[in-house]
Amino acid sequence: MTNDELLTILIPLAYISGSVPFGLIVGKAKGVDPRTAGSGNIGETNLGRLLGGRFFALVFGLDMLKGALPTIIAGSIIGFHLDDRLTCLLWIAVAAAAILGHMFSLFLKFKGGKGVATSAGVLLGIYPYFTLSGLCASVVFIIVFLITRYISVSSILGASSFPAIYAAFGAQRWNITGTQLPLLCFAIAIPLMIIYKHRGNIARLRAGTEPRFHPKSSCASK
Repeated sequence: MTNDELLTILIPLAYISGSVPFGLIVGKAKGVDPRTAGSGNIGETNLGRLLGGRFFALVFGLDMLKGALPTIIAGSIIGFHLDDRLTCLLWIAVAAAAILGHMFSLFLKFKGGKGVATSAGVLLGIYPYFTLSGLCASVVFIIVFLITRYISVSSILGASSFPAIYAAFGAQRWNITGTQLPLLCFAIAIPLMIIYKHRGNIARLRAGTEPRFHPKSSCASK
């Protein structure tokens, strides 16, 4: 079986992996259904508000892993080396399937989270092409969050910074407009997907009703 065939098989498996609703699983385990409490979202932000900061970190980490693991497995199949556009496209397809699984979960009637943590896992997993740029975008996320305390604003600005960082970094090292053009297109598509999933947050920000992030204290969550 060729590498391209293995990557093709991995695409639906990545979607199933991405579809696992860790936020819902963790919430249910603690007696809370995040779909009917707080903002109604299964993501780590709502879990943090409902259960405490450690549950934010737990769900964020799990959602990152379900994006990173299939992406890293796909990368290991091709030796983390891109020889042609087809291989590049198939690696991206595996990564995109994981993100789409989270956003449109097979187990939640094709509803889901906003894809920030899973996308972060994917960016770190597309090594080395997206890894450093993804880390820089994460720094943007952290800085914006520390200033604003809005997870939504931090997510949108962090994601939006990624394509420019990747283009500036990659143009000096790889043929990002040739063989790796699909990576550049994917770098642009990721923030567009994240912004689309944050359209409700954007409406609340414009209306002045978007809540800042203040996790429930650990004592209160017991």
